[in-house]
Amino acid sequence: MPQTQRAVRQVVFVDGVRTPFGKAGPKGVYAETRADDLVIRCIRELLQRNPQLPPERVDDVAIAATTQIGDQGLTMGRVAGLLAGLPKTVPGFSIDRMCAGAMTAVTTTAGGIAFGAYDVVVAGGVEHMGRHPMGEGVDPNPRIVAEKLVDPSALVMGSTAENLHDRYPELTKERCDVFAAASQEKYAKALAAGKFQDVLVPMSARHAEKGYALVTADEPPRPGTTVDDLAALKTPFRVRGRVTAGNAAGLNDGATACLLAAEDVAEELGLPVRMRLVSYAYVGVEPEVMGIGPVPATEKALAKAGLTIEDIGLFELNEAFAVQVVAFLEHFGIADDDERVNPFGGAIAMGHPLASSGVRLMTQLAQHFEEHPEVRYGLTSMCVGIGMGGTVIWENPHWNGESK
Repeated sequence: MPQTQRAVRQVVFVDGVRTPFGKAGPKGVYAETRADDLVIRCIRELLQRNPQLPPERVDDVAIAATTQIGDQGLTMGRVAGLLAGLPKTVPGFSIDRMCAGAMTAVTTTAGGIAFGAYDVVVAGGVEHMGRHPMGEGVDPNPRIVAEKLVDPSALVMGSTAENLHDRYPELTKERCDVFAAASQEKYAKALAAGKFQDVLVPMSARHAEKGYALVTADEPPRPGTTVDDLAALKTPFRVRGRVTAGNAAGLNDGATACLLAAEDVAEELGLPVRMRLVSYAYVGVEPEVMGIGPVPATEKALAKAGLTIEDIGLFELNEAFAVQVVAFLEHFGIADDDERVNPFGGAIAMGHPLASSGVRLMTQLAQHFEEHPEVRYGLTSMCVGIGMGGTVIWENPHWNGESK
């Protein structure tokens, strides 16, 4: 008789890396670098960092990209895996949930691990916004707007952030500028303290004007940014608006990748256990205010885990726009400057190459867990284009039992 019941296996986060993030455009460090080469470099680094993992034990490679065209097309998970040196027997696939692409690559393959279909997977994401601007080649069905399913502003992410300001007047531009300046300051302090050395993968890149160079640091940060500097910036999405280039993430290029495994397999192979997956949730919200998505996604993930927001000791929230993060904090009664939130700064400082960012959040949370054994639970959360939100809750394997 076939087995009809399976024990659900514990899924663990083993390791995560990313390339330095670059500025999109002809002057950016990756202007002449292929998107798939960014991913390949990350996968190779994971294999080199974890030599106890036989490459043939990798069961699948899931790589996300929002704009799946050109060097971000052709089932990147499969092609990047082959070019990274994985055996030809290792399959792969591509995935898209816009900004939450890498997050979805993680949760999708985690389900396979829990079910027993996989033992070890590689999951990650890439976005080369210089080569492939958001929306390149898309053809939105005109019925979306014509039948008034969404307001036209729903198709412009900056406009949705302005709409969020409209809906919640307490989320002022001044408040968002203060948050954005703090993100730059926290990033600068973390960089000076060497917090990114273990997760950044140096990338060789060729530039038409600058020649070859080894990229070892993020390009987008603006150290020394002040609130006064931000107050003077233009508001490109609306006259007298509140969203600027300073209180939002920029257009960026970069890639991420991580190893996930069943906990018993990690123990068998001698792989580190850096986080345990607790629960996750995705939700849909009004596309016109997509930035509110992390709120109901977090409420759903907490309910599935039997936890409350008070149980969460560390937060990695994607800073697509400052207003989106501040809306989350306002809803849950968390101070804008709470030290549990984005301790190393966020996307406003280091960049947001769309589909890659989910694993960047997870990699940083794993670092925080190692430094904070008093914290048992943390979460990663982000808003998603066309009106969605995603949240993943993780448990700290280093928890010393001194708090919830």
